[in-house]
Amino acid sequence: MGRMRTAIYPGSFDPVTNGHLDVVQRAAKLFDRVVVAVANSEAKHPLFTLEERLGLVKKAVKHLPNVEADAFEGLLIKYVVRRKAQAIVRGLRAVSDFEFEFQLALMNRKLNENIETIFMMPKDTYTFLSSRIVKEIARLGGDVKAFVPAHVQEALTRKLAAGSGG
Repeated sequence: MGRMRTAIYPGSFDPVTNGHLDVVQRAAKLFDRVVVAVANSEAKHPLFTLEERLGLVKKAVKHLPNVEADAFEGLLIKYVVRRKAQAIVRGLRAVSDFEFEFQLALMNRKLNENIETIFMMPKDTYTFLSSRIVKEIARLGGDVKAFVPAHVQEALTRKLAAGSGG
């Protein structure tokens, strides 16, 4: 029995989408444990608070026995070490993601060469999908049920109704 292999899947998850969940499920097959790590990312002015984002992720992954959700602040690589993880998982949607993700991965390797970054491609139906696009569609009154779990759709509807002053 070797040691548990743990991967961290970091992101803002504002909100979590079916694309994110597709990557989580792929990672869950490769690792003993996957931690979906919700970044504080206040600088990005997220629509949902950290607590809300964490709650939505928890609910979305609760059917996956080896997946957990957690929140983190500060440097990702420090969090990865603290959780005794071996790898960082990142979803690559399109070529446009690649350059930024590549720089990030190289930076993280400079900070700690023992941590690997693993890029996973989501299902082709989700390659265009981002939290930003989902929020935009929802904001304009479009139907996002194909893109997010039902509880996330409800949360978006509630949040946007509250935000528009009723």
